[in-house]
Amino acid sequence: MNAADLGLPVDVPSTALFTDQYELTMLQAALQGGTADRRSVFEVFTRRLPEGRRYGVVAGIGRVLDAVENFRFDPGVLGFLRDQGIVDEPTLKWLAGYRFSGDIWGYPEGEVYFPGSPILRVEGSFAECVLLETVILSILNHDSAIAAAASRMSAAAGGRRLIEMGARRTHELAAVASARAAYVGGFDSTSDLAAGFRYGIPTVGTSAHAFTLLHDSERDAFRAQVETLGRGTTLLVDTYDVAEAVRTAVEVAGKELGAVRIDSGDLLLVAHRVRAQLDELGAKNTKIVVTSDLDEYAIASLAAAPVDAYGVGTQLVTGSGHPTCSMVYKLVARATSADPKAPLIAVAKKSVGGKVSVGGRKWAARRTDEEGVAEAEVLGTGPVPPELAERQLLVELVKGGDVVAREPLEAARTRHFEARAGLPMSAIQLSRGEPVLSTEYV
Repeated sequence: MNAADLGLPVDVPSTALFTDQYELTMLQAALQGGTADRRSVFEVFTRRLPEGRRYGVVAGIGRVLDAVENFRFDPGVLGFLRDQGIVDEPTLKWLAGYRFSGDIWGYPEGEVYFPGSPILRVEGSFAECVLLETVILSILNHDSAIAAAASRMSAAAGGRRLIEMGARRTHELAAVASARAAYVGGFDSTSDLAAGFRYGIPTVGTSAHAFTLLHDSERDAFRAQVETLGRGTTLLVDTYDVAEAVRTAVEVAGKELGAVRIDSGDLLLVAHRVRAQLDELGAKNTKIVVTSDLDEYAIASLAAAPVDAYGVGTQLVTGSGHPTCSMVYKLVARATSADPKAPLIAVAKKSVGGKVSVGGRKWAARRTDEEGVAEAEVLGTGPVPPELAERQLLVELVKGGDVVAREPLEAARTRHFEARAGLPMSAIQLSRGEPVLSTEYV
């Protein structure tokens, strides 16, 4: 099952109002001024990576495709715009028939990106493209930030399993998007059932401290859980005394106990003690899961600990300190008239203070060294050099308004692992540093 089968995660009439008012006022002025039909090219990019990050992760492409398909101005939406006096009647009439009919190219989901990378390229009339700015940016900025944090945590985990469990630390819909982005970035499962239902992400979960506290004794709680969920369940052992809880857990479930979870204390020290105790009790195959405000640095610090899985919440769904990627959506080329045959000319904002843009409809390729390791992100507006023809990054996502590149989420996750593996080894260092690849314009 995929997102296209299920539709939106909430019952909303469309995605058309996931936008800023100035997009509609620009549309009205362009319609009246005769420039609305000029062929235009918009690009999504970021001028810099979040401080200390060495690469970005493209996430949310699948959600963008859903949002573009559902960008419709139905009678209720049009009535709201009319009642609020946001646009005039001719503009409302135009919006009533809105369907994106242009083309979208972009980095495939799971790919890595760098400053200046044309992550998404939206082509069509000015009118139809300008309306998509906010919904595209809101999805890509959020999901890519979560995926980048997840990727760093995945690299730090070194193959140990990762559980996304941040639903209670963010907006209920952001939680679903976060779980999806985390899966792209390397997490293995989620505690959020809505994410499992909508995207097919494996879900996990057993019990909280409240379940233990409900019972007259910890033994009673463990017995009830094991009798209901089986010996392979995960028992939470830090409600009272960890050592006593581990002993009780093995007595109740036997050596076949699936796992124990530790949610507090000095995780490094406690994990070593619990592992030793489990081994002494004969439960050598029982796994240890740790939670408690983990981030990539805490995960890395536990590399030497006998931990089998990490559960991460707050730091993951907030981007581990960087909840947005600062992506922008800029017009980079437009036709000289509404004539479909009119040539495109490059356009760009001229600004001081670091907000400089590079005009022109761009291609992107990743140059590698003789061993296949990436060494530069190469961008250009002219012909693609022959040696980079097979290294181009943008793929066609929407053609003539129709989605042509929807794919299973698993494909994006696999692509990310491959893309990250193709970067220089310094990419996964947690120490602060510059982007691991430079961006070159040719």
